[in-house]
Amino acid sequence: MFNLQQLKAIHAKVKSGRDFPAYVQEIKQSGVSYYDFAVKDGSTVYHGITGATVSSDPAYAEKAISTTPKPETVRQIIADHQQGKNDFLTFCSLVAEAGVAKWRVDTEAMLCTYFDLSGSDIVAEPIPQGSY
Repeated sequence: MFNLQQLKAIHAKVKSGRDFPAYVQEIKQSGVSYYDFAVKDGSTVYHGITGATVSSDPAYAEKAISTTPKPETVRQIIADHQQGKNDFLTFCSLVAEAGVAKWRVDTEAMLCTYFDLSGSDIVAEPIPQGSY
């Protein structure tokens, strides 16, 4: 069973979007089924395969989320991040401006889905099994 300290230690290894697939594999191995990341403040709710949940506190000051989702812009932001062109906080600011309110990482389906303020999915990206 995972705990918040363990998940933070795993996340601390991530330096750019290139490290994301390995991060997902490691949290999956720790028992995380999926997690929801709130772009507005960086808080995360992790859901375990046993049904347990663990929540993190906000990680940064609240960001405004655009009410107009821009899927093509989100795809480009993701591609740039995967190539290491920006850091995580910049990535969060950019997707907020493009209308992303949260994303869900599903470790079972190996899928990252980005949602707008109404809860509609904007973009769904498969998570590679290796690195980018």
